[in-house]
Amino acid sequence: MKKYILLWAFLVFTQVLFAQVITITDEESEQTLDLVTLMSAEPKAFATTNAKGQADISNFKGAEKIEIRTLGYTTLYRSFNELESAGFKIEMTASNFSIEQVVVSATRWNQSASKVPAKVISISSNSVALQNPQTAADLLSISGKVFIQKSQQGGGSPMIRGFATNRLLYTVDGVRMNTAIFRGGNLQNVISLDPFAIERTEVLFGPDAVIYGSDAIGGVMSFQTLVPEFSVDEKTYISGKAVTRYATANNEKTAHFDVNVGWKKWAFISSISSNDYGDLKQGSHGPDEFLRPFYVKRQDSMDVVVTNEDPKVQTPSGYTQINMMQKVRFKPNQHWDFQYGFHYSETSDYSRYDRQLRTRNGLPRYGEWKYGPQIWMMNNLNISQHKETVLYDQMALRLAIQNFDESRISRNFNDETRETRVEKVYAYSGNLDFTKKLGDKNNLFYGLEVVYDDVRSSGTDTNIDTGVSVVGPARYPYATWVSYAAYISDQFEISDQFLLQGGIRYNYLKLDAEFDTTFYPFPFETAKLQNDALTGNIGMVYRPSHDWVISANLATAFRAPNVDDVGKVFDSEPGAVVIPNPDLESEYAYNADLGIAKVFNNAVKVDVSAYYTLLKNAMVRRDFKLNGQDSIMYDGELSQVQAIQNAAEAKVYGIQAGIEVKLPAGFGFSSDFNYQKGEEELEDGTTSPSRHAAPWFGVSRLSFKTQKLNMMMYVDYSGEVTFENLAEEEKGKPEIYAIDDNGDPYAAGWYTLNFKANYRLTDKISLTGGLENITDRRYRPYSSGISGAGRNLILSLRAQF
Repeated sequence: MKKYILLWAFLVFTQVLFAQVITITDEESEQTLDLVTLMSAEPKAFATTNAKGQADISNFKGAEKIEIRTLGYTTLYRSFNELESAGFKIEMTASNFSIEQVVVSATRWNQSASKVPAKVISISSNSVALQNPQTAADLLSISGKVFIQKSQQGGGSPMIRGFATNRLLYTVDGVRMNTAIFRGGNLQNVISLDPFAIERTEVLFGPDAVIYGSDAIGGVMSFQTLVPEFSVDEKTYISGKAVTRYATANNEKTAHFDVNVGWKKWAFISSISSNDYGDLKQGSHGPDEFLRPFYVKRQDSMDVVVTNEDPKVQTPSGYTQINMMQKVRFKPNQHWDFQYGFHYSETSDYSRYDRQLRTRNGLPRYGEWKYGPQIWMMNNLNISQHKETVLYDQMALRLAIQNFDESRISRNFNDETRETRVEKVYAYSGNLDFTKKLGDKNNLFYGLEVVYDDVRSSGTDTNIDTGVSVVGPARYPYATWVSYAAYISDQFEISDQFLLQGGIRYNYLKLDAEFDTTFYPFPFETAKLQNDALTGNIGMVYRPSHDWVISANLATAFRAPNVDDVGKVFDSEPGAVVIPNPDLESEYAYNADLGIAKVFNNAVKVDVSAYYTLLKNAMVRRDFKLNGQDSIMYDGELSQVQAIQNAAEAKVYGIQAGIEVKLPAGFGFSSDFNYQKGEEELEDGTTSPSRHAAPWFGVSRLSFKTQKLNMMMYVDYSGEVTFENLAEEEKGKPEIYAIDDNGDPYAAGWYTLNFKANYRLTDKISLTGGLENITDRRYRPYSSGISGAGRNLILSLRAQF
């Protein structure tokens, strides 16, 4: 007997000695928690729990303070010895509030948001699972802090703090997504991302040019896709999920599947999603101008106007999409981590709905106007090292190749000539980032970046009656855009309560373009631009106590002219054509913001941020001359010549406010409100409201949560923009707006009442349902060309394994 007791004691001892796999569960439901982050400063280590709530924390051995965090739970602090004494098992308590959360976008490295002077938010995976966004643009909107404009159903152009399009920056797995043809007009590139394959979404508000360079003026949207997970023991680790979804407003049929297979050193993850969206049906109660009484159909070699059987159905607006992702991860030891990722997204053709609404001489302006398939492909390699050296403690190398394919297909009403304009961008990028701890109080971040974009553009004019095609004018010149940059940023903790952070970045940019003068008599055949930019920021964080934070930040940012600015030919509005301008320079932004967050008695959290941004030398569209002429024939119409020019100054200021209240019996209340006002200088020296400063908007939510059930009733809302307060450019688009009593266009205010619920049938299977726009409002978000969905029933089944 004594022999067996000794053997049992030895086995227990060895298990404790070698078992460095932590398991984290919910204190109330006892369910395992995934995506919990564990961090320690000494030794510098980081880990995230997998779908089984487990993480290998061998690298934390000897740590005196390990921070354990996840959204919606109270942050814990434990030493390694304390975790070991607890058998590497801990429980976390649900909490509505978290001033501290782990963010990556501010410096490219994992750190606490309470140590970042800029405002950064994370959109939790639980919120995404409950809300069931159809696209990545819809995913951003559930934050209540990002306004989404849509010109068509296959769209979604974020507006943040009065800026949009090429004055915002997108990153995917740390790789810059902005290309040299990101335009000032509304963009829809964000829909190339698959919400099901996104593990974490962050939005950084305000400039961060020190880390990200050109375009990061209004904010940065950072998307981290699913990361392959290793096995924490000798067994093969397999996890994944399968999701199906149906929605009535657009007859959506969506299916998704992903699977992760991991061993100790190798891990793989595969993901695929398929989306089929029909024409979008709008609501019953709202402005009649939004109805669709007719559409164009091709019959017997003629375009004919067809009566729409249901004017609430926005025909044509449907499309399909497929997304695929494959990742491979290899970790030979605790110091090195290699990750390769392949991403592919392709849509079908999809109509630009707002152009379908234009008329000329009482008839539709176009027989067809659609985007061809939007294709995005990325191959990226991420190599990281976590080892203290003389120069760095952590190093990350990101290499990426991206291919972007876009096209525009248009034909005037009853015109036999179909114009097809195809754009291809081959984007190559490399980032080398380092972090180094200097003593107990200093953290240094520094790095290098190079970006090379190769732009190819072609035009084809096809006679749809004869099938004969000829070369037509291209939208862009053949061009390259190159950026070289170096940055350094320092974070200095003066005390436990006070922190300073400052940084500086130098950018050198070069653009070379070759113009085809076959179709347009440009007075130049080449353009060469060289720009450099020096930007910086300085900010502070003050924490009087653990339950409130005061932050302030001063920053500069810039946007360098890209190929779209310098070389595009397009029709901006009826009767106007924009031509190339090879003499552009960078525009600069100067920003100040102040933020305060406070938790009262662990029951109420208030978060308020105020900001002011001045944009100088702004690139705007202005009247221009081509060979001394102010008008030329374009697309069969005498059109005013315009060009993008450094000719204006703009300013944006506003406030973002949020409140969360923890109520008894599992109830909770939260609300987000955003007010922004922008002004930009016009050609005559007067000012106009800024086009991309959305009206006030927000969301208010009442939630209820138990172990198996999560429900939310919420209201989305947006203010009105009268004709007098519309941007001058928007006044020229009456077809997308409601009409006031004076016959002038205006953006009508709106609200929608919505309900979502998620019920966990078993540990692995959950059912999600929702009813959006319960009161069936007919509404159209500001500057959008298509109305939002009417009453919409959503059903989704999710199985995890």
